[in-house]
Amino acid sequence: MQAGVSQATVSTFLAGNTDLIARETALRIKSAIAELDYTPNRSARTLRTQRSMVVACVVPDITNPFYPALFAAAQATLGAEYDVVAINSGGQRDAEQAVIAAALRGRYDGLLGVFFSCRASDFEDAVKAGVAVVRIEARRKLSGDLAIDDVFVDNRRAARELTDCLLSLGHVRIEMVAAAGGPETVRVDGYREAMQKAGHEVVVHKAKAFTAEGGAQAIRAMLEAGDPPTAILAANDLMAIGAMRALGEAGLSVPGDVSIAGFDDIMPAALAVPQLSTVALHQDELGARAASLLLQRFSGVADGAGRLVEMPFDIVHRASIGPPRQMPHETRIHQRRNST
Repeated sequence: MQAGVSQATVSTFLAGNTDLIARETALRIKSAIAELDYTPNRSARTLRTQRSMVVACVVPDITNPFYPALFAAAQATLGAEYDVVAINSGGQRDAEQAVIAAALRGRYDGLLGVFFSCRASDFEDAVKAGVAVVRIEARRKLSGDLAIDDVFVDNRRAARELTDCLLSLGHVRIEMVAAAGGPETVRVDGYREAMQKAGHEVVVHKAKAFTAEGGAQAIRAMLEAGDPPTAILAANDLMAIGAMRALGEAGLSVPGDVSIAGFDDIMPAALAVPQLSTVALHQDELGARAASLLLQRFSGVADGAGRLVEMPFDIVHRASIGPPRQMPHETRIHQRRNST
């Protein structure tokens, strides 16, 4: 062969596992591909291997700006050899199970994404049939003996550290806004742990959904019930942005009257006015790492029991949080309402 290497080495390179090949060898293969203007014949490979060469990327809400970057990174990592199909499950169990069933029928070689409702046992038949599965999780999970790989960020710890950040600014009345499902439990647990350790009251307001409107509705109900806290922690950035809107409608300023922090560091967080403090989960890195684990399963480099990969997070301190004012909230709100 023109590159002077074996067919197996070239196959490994084309599968995207360049970390398994010496740099000089990879450069020779790349040069030979360019010189020959070689394009892999996916149809021929599908017939030869009896594989679909398609990966399903499952997300609970495709309209949430958190997920496009994750999908794009996964797609780029899988390369031209695999088609990647984005599937919006709505976080519903039946939709997630339908994707697993399709993989069992041979439609997908691998499943990658965020599964809010299905447990490890739901993937058992698919895994035994040779389907590669990588879950992106909000906490550490155990898959037992199943060959399911998990990429996760410790959301509980992240929420605890974000709450500690607000406490360090001098806030005592910190309340949380969350919706049911998904990462709610671990994020609320982290907030609760930090507040209880500091000896402060835990107050969680339930929104209808992890959306901007859900956050806004929760804040309107909070304001109708009485005096707001000095700081609000929202379970995701969309809810935090909706919360800021509702506070503005009520004549309250951020962070002057109420500090607000979110979760996820979606692109609109840096565009909000004021810019939103949040937890960066680095969704592009999550998508790329999950896809690389799939490739290792496809190539046979990894087999056997599932692997657990913890990914980093960062607290992003922006203009939406600051120290609380000394003036009591009752006086502050009374003055604002009288001025309107």
